[in-house]
Amino acid sequence: QVQLVESGGGSVQAGGSLRLSCAASGRTYSSRCMGWFRQAPGKEREGVATISTVTSTTYYGDAVKGRFTISHDSAKNTLYLQMNSLQPEDTDMYYCAANDGYYCGTSPAPYNYWGQGTQVTVSS
Repeated sequence: QVQLVESGGGSVQAGGSLRLSCAASGRTYSSRCMGWFRQAPGKEREGVATISTVTSTTYYGDAVKGRFTISHDSAKNTLYLQMNSLQPEDTDMYYCAANDGYYCGTSPAPYNYWGQGTQVTVSS
């Protein structure tokens, strides 16, 4: 089992920045792929950014390319999401996820470990 705890969410004005963190514990050595996803009430969960913890290859959703950066610190077992140029449409609950398979893309289905989420609210 892998436990994931997100932090860093909050409220910010449009154009601002936030940095999300996700602390992983448990069988972290098996988590080859980790990522950030977001979901608004009544909408499907959307892949924001994902990363291979083995090769550091990153993948981004089209809506955030050029604005968000995902990174992973293996020594700290922590995943980060630097979010710049935030817009009101980025308002969502953001979830950290991990999977012990080989798929590191932005589709949420293969991810089998999930955090509780952290709310990001961007005002215009």
